[in-house]
Amino acid sequence: MARYRGPKSKIARRFREPIFGRDKALEKKNYGPGQHGNSRRRPKLSEYAVQLAEKQKAKYTYGLLEKQFRNLFKKAAAKKGITGENLLKFLEARLDNTVFRLGIAPTRRAARQLVGHCHILVNGSVVNIPSYQLKPGDVIAVRERSKSLEVIADAAGSVRKRFNWLEWDGSDLSGKFISYPERSEIPENIKEQLIVELYSK
Repeated sequence: MARYRGPKSKIARRFREPIFGRDKALEKKNYGPGQHGNSRRRPKLSEYAVQLAEKQKAKYTYGLLEKQFRNLFKKAAAKKGITGENLLKFLEARLDNTVFRLGIAPTRRAARQLVGHCHILVNGSVVNIPSYQLKPGDVIAVRERSKSLEVIADAAGSVRKRFNWLEWDGSDLSGKFISYPERSEIPENIKEQLIVELYSK
């Protein structure tokens, strides 16, 4: 399946946020990309352009393609509750995102690779689908023979922020998806209502 493999700093500068993690290029040049730099006059964005940019930012942040994102939105719209918040909850419940949040991988891209290469167990069974939707109570763990991998050992050994909806056991390199997070607990700077308005057109 196609994935964005271009320059990450360019995307981060487009949205002026460290979408893929800390970025020195963004810190030095906190303005949009382009050969004219910050001197070019940028026209005021239309309502549609603002909504589209927010959707694109969410897609790049969580590493989804358009069809995946649209299908997840439809699922969120069909569920009771606030559609935008449901969408973010489903994005957070993806296996690759949870592996990243637990600190097993340094980035979502690395987490997706670990899942795809069969290094991750869910409830004791290998799951190699990054988009796998976790349910409350699911246990995520690193395969026994994969615990010595340098990327996993380095990521798990670093100090990472812990999240209320996840439980982590550093000694066993395993975690538990306790519940779907509340919107206030999700740190991503995404205006989900703009995405809802875009898909509602």
